[in-house]
Amino acid sequence: GFDMELLSPALERLETSLEHAAERIPCWTNAGIKRVVNGPITHTPDGGFLLGPAEGLRNYWLCCGASIGITQGPGCGKYLAQWMVHGQTEINVRDMDPRRYGKWASGDYTIAKSVDEYQQMYQPHLPGEYRDVGRPTRITPLYETLKNAGAVYGDTFGWERAKWYAPAGVEEEYGFRRNNSFEVVGEECRAVREAVGLTDLTSFAKYEVTGTGAQALLERVCANRVPAKDGSVVLSQMLTPLGGIESEATVTRVAEGHYYLLSGAVAELHDFDWLVQHIEPGEDVIVRNVTDDYGVLVLSGPKSRKVLSSLTDAGLTNDEGFTWMSAQEISVADITVRALRVSYVGELGWELHCPMDRLADLHDALMQAGKAQGIRRFGTYAMNSLRLEKAYKGWGAELTTEISLVEADMLRFARKSGGYIGADVVERKKNEGVPIHLVYCEVDVDDADPMGNEPVLDGDAIIGVTTSGGYGHTVQKSLAFAYVNSGYEFPGTTFDVRILGQQRKATVLSQAVWDPANDRLKS
Repeated sequence: GFDMELLSPALERLETSLEHAAERIPCWTNAGIKRVVNGPITHTPDGGFLLGPAEGLRNYWLCCGASIGITQGPGCGKYLAQWMVHGQTEINVRDMDPRRYGKWASGDYTIAKSVDEYQQMYQPHLPGEYRDVGRPTRITPLYETLKNAGAVYGDTFGWERAKWYAPAGVEEEYGFRRNNSFEVVGEECRAVREAVGLTDLTSFAKYEVTGTGAQALLERVCANRVPAKDGSVVLSQMLTPLGGIESEATVTRVAEGHYYLLSGAVAELHDFDWLVQHIEPGEDVIVRNVTDDYGVLVLSGPKSRKVLSSLTDAGLTNDEGFTWMSAQEISVADITVRALRVSYVGELGWELHCPMDRLADLHDALMQAGKAQGIRRFGTYAMNSLRLEKAYKGWGAELTTEISLVEADMLRFARKSGGYIGADVVERKKNEGVPIHLVYCEVDVDDADPMGNEPVLDGDAIIGVTTSGGYGHTVQKSLAFAYVNSGYEFPGTTFDVRILGQQRKATVLSQAVWDPANDRLKS
């Protein structure tokens, strides 16, 4: 009820600032004040404005929530117009998309977060820092159990996710250099590489796509081939008409006309809209958002099969038909589980999807069964380290609407027959070439690793930018992805990455530093 109202003038609050303004701009001294506008400033929970499509509606756009509207207005107009006309913007606007908030972001959460953002807006937001105000909003049945085990949480699309597991009484020290989580995260990584690890990834966005037209829809929006065999799993990107990477999903064929899709937590509403809004008139397709229906535990490591086999009668070996990139419905500890043999950390392992109300039971059974194999919980910090060792690219970092599968060196995920949205652009770029390329590199650092958005240089000339990075604990190398100008993409090429003001030598690698042949995944 106060959104269009103003407060009484309060010039005494501005006296010091006005004096400084008069010193800087002398004409202020005699100019006088004609009008005072004193009213509340808009602040969203993360300080970013709401720019883009409204959830669940076609051709309905938002451009609001700007706390510094005078400076942000022209850019908002430019990129909103591009988005409306072309379906894609020339810069990555994922952090502005209004669909980064769901129904969980309302009421007390929004008020508490927005007030905190206003109070802290000129403070640096340190790497890994997630402020406690307004939390938690979305938790899994394991929230208290993992918290008692030392979980240090961060929130993503409202979900509380363990970043790492701290020893009793230890709080994370935030900063741009390696902090007190470093050694513990290394232990978590080594547990996954050498034995077995368990993590809660219930935050995955999950969709059931069903109907006689389900395959046709997915073939239209997915650049990769759609699985044609029950139990097959593929990873696919979804492209815009201009060829940019709009999203990424794991697609599992459960049965004919029935697919199970998984994508990133922050993309839950975005990807649901993308799927629904590409259903053609009269097409028999139903897309259901089942994110809150299923809990997900990821069991990974060379001993993961031993742990899982002690809880199920299902065959888990390659010879028994449970091969890499396949899925089956099995019973684990008397719990019906949709098991996907996939791994974002590059090890033998399974994603175990079960009814949300059975997640705690499944977790307890796995932890008990894993004691003899040295099971250890791990968090998102370890997961990032492990995926970097495997040279796995991330949506929202390496894969954005700014680039296509060609620049991202992802043509192996594009089906040669075409027929998907953006296929003509991919084919043209493949034939004509592109001016920038994604590279995977090792960086020579001391106690500060690349994180993303660091400039890449040849001498004083900027030739690219990093997109993500971190320390590979099991290979003891600092690793990064970067987009660089043509000519710098070849293995063995060196250049500098500026980290905290210092030039650090980087060398382009030809393959993943861990298990490049995927032998461990396929074992």
